[in-house]
Amino acid sequence: MARPPPPRLLSSFLGDRLLLSSRPLILRSAAPGSRRMAYQATRTLCNLVDILFNRRSQDDAPENNPRRLRPGKVSPRLSVPNHIQLPPYVNSRQRPGVTNGPEIHDEKGIECMRASGKLAAQVLKFAGTLVKPGITTDEIDKAVHQMIVDNGAYPSPLGYCGYPKSVCTSVNECICHGIPDSRPLEDGDIINIDVTVYLNGYHGDTSATFLCGDVDDEAKKLVQVTKECLDKAISICAPGVEIKRIGRTIQDHADKFKFGVVRHFVGHGVGKVFHAEPVVPHFRNNEWGRMMLNQTFTIEPMLTLGSINPVMWSDDWTAVTEDGSLSAQFEHTILITEDGPEILTQC
Repeated sequence: MARPPPPRLLSSFLGDRLLLSSRPLILRSAAPGSRRMAYQATRTLCNLVDILFNRRSQDDAPENNPRRLRPGKVSPRLSVPNHIQLPPYVNSRQRPGVTNGPEIHDEKGIECMRASGKLAAQVLKFAGTLVKPGITTDEIDKAVHQMIVDNGAYPSPLGYCGYPKSVCTSVNECICHGIPDSRPLEDGDIINIDVTVYLNGYHGDTSATFLCGDVDDEAKKLVQVTKECLDKAISICAPGVEIKRIGRTIQDHADKFKFGVVRHFVGHGVGKVFHAEPVVPHFRNNEWGRMMLNQTFTIEPMLTLGSINPVMWSDDWTAVTEDGSLSAQFEHTILITEDGPEILTQC
């Protein structure tokens, strides 16, 4: 090999944190037979996330740079009606990980995935209508939470590894997993809203980046190209196609506009479980694996104007670009059919 495979660290959460850095933590999965060992090994490294991510210097801290995103006040966790079916990880003492094996569905499972995907798409569309200067991300979270439970579903992020809210709201330089709080949106912001619902035992996962008020042309272009990257990646999906083609397709398009592609967070299998195989990198890679008929997984590229390196806030969830540059993301859950990809998370 011309270059050794990049180091990997996988942590459990929305989008599955796949950390690829210059640090010497190498996990190799050279052959399919080593898959189980590789995934078990990655889960044992979860506690190193803080060591690798908490790299903020004093000069980079938000309080020392008024232009950076600052954490607000987080309100108490919202309640869920007793009749709502809970995912297995809620109120469990065991930390959920990535389930070995892909999510392959029979006819009943496919219909359930279509239902959860459709609801997630409807909730996301509604959330987007709320985006305007002055609204807080906490208010968006409450509205999203209410719509999900009103439709008999559970907001998948709530309680996942201790996550305190029902949706992720990632503003400006926040790459992903932003916790809704008291900060009002400002004119010119961009915000990614990441919605996952658990309906009848199946998760539907989607996200989009919305413009708040009068957004500058550079930010608009970033958002546009990120959406194009997702669309192009979905278009090449079909049974037997190599998973790594997704990353190459995204990277090729992003490179045309000199945008960065975040490597540390990846797409994932989704269905009865929140996170399953395959890991879906959004950058050029040499990962093995092919798409299978009736398989469901997410594609969720994150592009940046500058650095692709994340820094984790002290809340252990919010990942921001280390240089404060803007980041955008779009995500769909897709089903692999005989005729190609079916986007489950669109209205």
